[in-house]
Amino acid sequence: MKADIKAIVEQMTLEEKAALCTGAGPWRTVAVERLGVPTMTVTDGPHGVRRTKDIAEMMGGSHPATCFPTASAQAATWDVELLHTMGEALADECIALGVDVILGPGNNMKRSPLCGRNFEYYSEDPYLGGEMAAALINGLQSKGVGACLKHYAVNNQEYQRFVIDAQVDERALREIYLAGFERAVRRARPWSVMCAYNRVNGTFCSEHERLLSHILREEWGFEGFVMSDWGAVHDRVASLAAGLELEMPGPRPHRVQSVIDAVENGELDEAVLDAAVERLLNVIFRAAETEKGEGHAEIDVEAHHALARKVAGEAIVLLKNEGDLLPLKGAGKLAVIGKSAKVPYYQGGGSSHLNPTRVDIPLEELDKLAGGTELVYADGYPTEQGLDQALIDEAVAVAEQAEVALLYVALPGYKESEGYDRGDLDLTEQQVALIKAVAAVQPKTVVVLNSGSAVTMSAWIDDVAVVLEAWMMGQAGGGAIADVLFGKVNPSGKLAETFPLRVQDTPSYLNFPGENGVVRYGEGLFVGYRYYEAREVDVLFPFGFGLSYTTFEYANLRLSAKRFRDVDGLSVSVDVTNTGDVAGKEIVQVYVHDREAKLQRPYKELKGFAKVALEPGETKTVTMSLDERAFAYYNPAYGQWVTESGEFDILVGRSSADICLQETVSMESTQELPCVLDRDSTVQEWFEDPRGAAVLQPLMDQMMARMPVGGDAGALGMEMMGFIRQLPLTAVLGFFGRELPALPEQIVDGLLAQIER
Repeated sequence: MKADIKAIVEQMTLEEKAALCTGAGPWRTVAVERLGVPTMTVTDGPHGVRRTKDIAEMMGGSHPATCFPTASAQAATWDVELLHTMGEALADECIALGVDVILGPGNNMKRSPLCGRNFEYYSEDPYLGGEMAAALINGLQSKGVGACLKHYAVNNQEYQRFVIDAQVDERALREIYLAGFERAVRRARPWSVMCAYNRVNGTFCSEHERLLSHILREEWGFEGFVMSDWGAVHDRVASLAAGLELEMPGPRPHRVQSVIDAVENGELDEAVLDAAVERLLNVIFRAAETEKGEGHAEIDVEAHHALARKVAGEAIVLLKNEGDLLPLKGAGKLAVIGKSAKVPYYQGGGSSHLNPTRVDIPLEELDKLAGGTELVYADGYPTEQGLDQALIDEAVAVAEQAEVALLYVALPGYKESEGYDRGDLDLTEQQVALIKAVAAVQPKTVVVLNSGSAVTMSAWIDDVAVVLEAWMMGQAGGGAIADVLFGKVNPSGKLAETFPLRVQDTPSYLNFPGENGVVRYGEGLFVGYRYYEAREVDVLFPFGFGLSYTTFEYANLRLSAKRFRDVDGLSVSVDVTNTGDVAGKEIVQVYVHDREAKLQRPYKELKGFAKVALEPGETKTVTMSLDERAFAYYNPAYGQWVTESGEFDILVGRSSADICLQETVSMESTQELPCVLDRDSTVQEWFEDPRGAAVLQPLMDQMMARMPVGGDAGALGMEMMGFIRQLPLTAVLGFFGRELPALPEQIVDGLLAQIER
């Protein structure tokens, strides 16, 4: 029998309602026992369950749980079904550990590769990020465990993240920084959304009524509750009025009292508090429908470890494979070099740091699959900072004696973690020197990278044969790397973020991380591959790039229509053939290019993708659907997403830089846009609006009839037209002075009155 939420709210005292909107402790909500309202338990995620052993402790020791690969690795799989399965596994562990809502996934855009928390975020592209987030959320919530989508919004750096004011224009806000959240909210209906610490255009996210109420609830239809990041609330009454239901952590008696006082003195309408309580109770009772805790479920440690290994294997991106050195085939002796082969770098620092159920050691996993191959090991680099030539010399000696050198290289924690941004995109001085020294004596050098985001490689990539990006790979990543090296798994991961040649090339370089409490998003829409293509800047590896041990051929691009209406969307089909000798998976990517638009647009944008598994010689047809939004952009003048009739190129490829097939289609917009003409509108803007053009044209014909014609005067009249079109109509009318029957402003007001709004 479901609880009558409205009846419970009516019976609650003002004090009980105010208390419910602030946590009872670090991880729990307040229970109202007399009305049968249970407590709800939340915990850190997003790539595992960080459930403290003592629920009253903020930090302390946590229960063992599966440490899956972090979000940057998950996104590199481009596999929504796999992410759904991972979400289900996370839900099982939440149920076993008595957790109702997990704090994740994180879906902020990777504006800069320097952001210290990029390992917890999916992509530089909102479409890909939104799809991955939605898949994980749907998997979690299918089993009665809630997701808390975070950090909403424009949270793209660690520098001053508690107070920084992210100043971003409306189009970039909508098309880049909110679009991934919107997609996840609409497609997955998360139970909760977590507000970010920072300000957006002057207002703290915790008090941002436009973000929390108007956009999230009214536009996107979000029905859950908004909770604060821990300590993100500055003014409890203002945040509650803006649409933030739950402040965490608690208890905070003074906050509760401030809400009581605000209601009693008329500062806060009690109806606003009631609505917040109702939204909270809806989720609290929904969570209670799934019994959790000891006796209700157990973690299947082995099955989840195997799943973590699968995710890690699918996430590994093969960036270079000179001479098809991989997969390894019967090497007599392998040199295994690098501290991270023995001390794996598999998760980031900060609130997501987990107590894993077990951890695969890469060197041991290599040994299990190596057969008769001899492994020799050298540390190569220290865990602390500094240059140690003796370690490099030892590694060189080991590499010279082997047929192949495997270099395990990981960014140290002091270069990459929650809490601070990266100072550069480089490996350590020791690691760069190590790679160059080993490659100088061993041409068959394989570099295995563990990092949460992009690293630069120009100093050494030409010297080595193979590069694998293995990310923060989770507890089973050591085994996944061995699987790929020996060909047990054919790598199929592709980059969800561009790897630049150098940090100076990045879109936000001149504006990151800001100063005087403000960070200006001066690059606007042009984030990631959108920027590199617009500026024609060379990159190390493009968005969507990744190699395989086999080859794929694309053919027979078919579209559901050559001409279509925006509301009908478009279906894109392509035949993909495995033309190699081993089974593999390919990620087919669809980009859309708008040939002409009233406002500036990136050259192309990702609007569809699919991952397909193929046996050698096998062909499959891959079909992807593009909806109306695939062709739209946000126009601030209208305050909405806009489609424009015209031609679009449908681009199908292996990456953003490798387009194999393309076709051009014609789309008809069915939108009836509101008229936004006013006294300040230019002549061109009047003519671009059909209603404006209809009332203006007769007047313009009269004025042109008065212009001198013939000779130089006629030429001058034609040249002036380009200039006139850029002037406000009032200014143009002002040139005619006494010849007008009324003042220019009066004439324009009369024209505006003729237009149906």
